[in-house]
Order: sequence, then structure tokens, then C-alpha cells
Amino acid sequence: MAIATGLSVASNYYAQPLLDTIAQSYRLSVNQAGFIVTAAQLGYACGLMFIVPLGDKFERRGMIVAMTMLSAAGMLVTASSGNLPMMIVGTAMTGLFSVVAQILVPLAATLADPAKRGKVVGMIMSGLLLGILLARTVAGALATLGGWRTVYWFASALMFIMALILWRTLPRYKQYSDLNYPQLLASIFRMYVGTPILRTRALIGCVSFASFSNLWTSMAFLLAAPPFYFSEAKIGLFGLVGAAGALAASRAGHLADRGKAKITTRYGLLLLLISWAFIWYGQHQVIALILGIIMLDLAVQGVHITNQSVIYRRMPQARNRLTSGYMTSYFIGGAVGSLVSASAFQAAGWTGVCVAGGILGVLNLLIWWRGQGYEDSGVVAA
Repeated sequence: MAIATGLSVASNYYAQPLLDTIAQSYRLSVNQAGFIVTAAQLGYACGLMFIVPLGDKFERRGMIVAMTMLSAAGMLVTASSGNLPMMIVGTAMTGLFSVVAQILVPLAATLADPAKRGKVVGMIMSGLLLGILLARTVAGALATLGGWRTVYWFASALMFIMALILWRTLPRYKQYSDLNYPQLLASIFRMYVGTPILRTRALIGCVSFASFSNLWTSMAFLLAAPPFYFSEAKIGLFGLVGAAGALAASRAGHLADRGKAKITTRYGLLLLLISWAFIWYGQHQVIALILGIIMLDLAVQGVHITNQSVIYRRMPQARNRLTSGYMTSYFIGGAVGSLVSASAFQAAGWTGVCVAGGILGVLNLLIWWRGQGYEDSGVVAA
């Protein structure tokens, strides 16, 4: 399930190390190229809001397999695209159905032993973030061998194979609910309004992932330009650096199981803010950039795992809807972060990107300071 989660979400991020190459291929500006990533994240946000809640009503194995195949079909559209609009259609379609990852996460939480739920969520979410990060490494290597379209042909084939494996191995599971589709959607808004801890955690996740996207959207432009002049393959290798931080963050699930969610959140957000100082200096010294990437990815993943562990304990009967509300905020943050990053880079270069990252880090600490009092509250809306 962790591998399937990683593969599905990776499909939204193959483009990031290739943006400079795609921009040259279609003669795009930095802002236009950045919208490719934004389209994937907006498609993902729509899938989170309108598709993921159905996991609380329908049989999940069938949903997971069908969505995996549709996501693969979206990548086929991207691979065969002849212009930017067609590429955006394929990218948005892939993003819409790659939310299958967010059906798998609550299913894993449901099947897990309650005492180990944080650990299990941490493992699955590590698969998700590794998929996001290693997508860059794989995309850079494949693009060097056969061009950027090769990445999407290969990834689509992997997803079709994964759909078959999931069909053969996942247990059938259906959670019975008497709510119809409009009622399912309405209940998400009721939970969001009536559960302060969900709002706080969703906002923290939103701003954290905006910081993550702010870094990774523009980094290809930094590394492809002087003084680095890195190829797509070398740029993709920076995904391995981020993967090291993501793996280190899996410990956050254990800490959440032991009641230390506040500690992991507080120090994770402080680390996220500090990382931007290293990332800024990274335009002069690549070692500083590597250290900053590790710190940022460790912080974002640690806080994310903690957020999900906390909210899943509140309403076990509505985990897909909780996931929908939380992750919609999360990927809206990612889409906004991509737009901010592309605009900041075009306006003020790498320093502009880092200033935006620092502002997001301060904002996240303010959100946490304002909302941490709800951590011990039992207020929940069904």
C-alpha cells in the first residue's frame, strides 16, 4: 500500500525537474511552465473534495483499482500531448484520480491495530512523500535517456501494473453509511466548522505544503542556470536528498502514538522556518542547499504525519471525510505555493523564493500558536 501510494502521488511531480526542458519545448515563460505543476495540484484538490469522501460509502478495493487506471490514462494523454493545453488536461486528469493515495491512507489506518495506527500512517505517508521526492530523480534520469515524454509513458505502464497488483492483493472493504453523496460533502464542511483541531491542523498542513511546493517548483530553474548548469538527471538527484529527510520523519508517527504530537509539531515548524536560511545560501553553495532541503522535507513530513495521526483519532468512522477536508487544504496550499514560487522567482530570483518561504514559515508558527489550545479539546462535529 505504501508503494502504491508513492507511485500514485508521484505522477503529479514528474514535471518539476523537467520544467526548464518543457518550457523550452513549448516556448513557455517561467509562469506558464509553473502552471503545469499548479494544474496537477488543483486537480488533486478537486479529487480530494469530490472523490475521496466516497470511500466512506462504497467498496474501497474497486474504487482504488479504477482510480489507479484512470490516473494512468491521464499520463498517457500527457505523454502524447502536442501543445500546452493538452498537457494541462492530461496533468489535471492524472491529479484528479491520483487521490487514490488518499483512499489507501485511511484504509490502512482502519485495518491497523489502534495502538500502532500512528506508526502505520507514518509508514504509508513516508511512501507518499518518497513518491513525491523520488519522482524527480526518476524523471530526471528517464528524460536524460529518452526525453521528457518517456517519463510519462514509463510511469503510465507502472500504474497499470500496480492496478492489477492491488486488485489481486487488497482485501475487499466497505464501510456502511446512510448518507447520500450531497450529505457526505456537507458533513465535511460541518466537521471543518465544528472541529477546531481539524481547522488548525488543516491550516498548518496547507501552509507547510505551500512551503514545500515553493521550494521544489523553482529549484529546477535555479540549478539549470549559472553557476550550476545542472542537467535534468543531476537536478532529479536532489529528490534523493529530500527522500533522506522524509525517511527520518517517519519517527513522528511513533511520537504521536505516545502522546507527543505537540512536541513534534512545535519543533517541526521551527525547523521548517530555519531551513529557509540554508536554502537561501544554497544559491552560492550547494552543500547549504542540500542541508536546507533535508531540514525542510524532514519538517514538512514530520508535521504532516503528526497532523493525520491527531485527526484520525478524533472520528474513526469518518476517516475518508477527514482526509478529504484535511488534504484538500493541504494541496490547495501546494497549488498556491507553486504559483507564489514561479512569480517570486520571475520577480526576484532565488532570493524572492526564499523570502516567500520565510514568510510562510512565520505564518505557520502563528497559526500553531493561535490554535494549539484546541489539542486537548474534545469538540467534534459529525
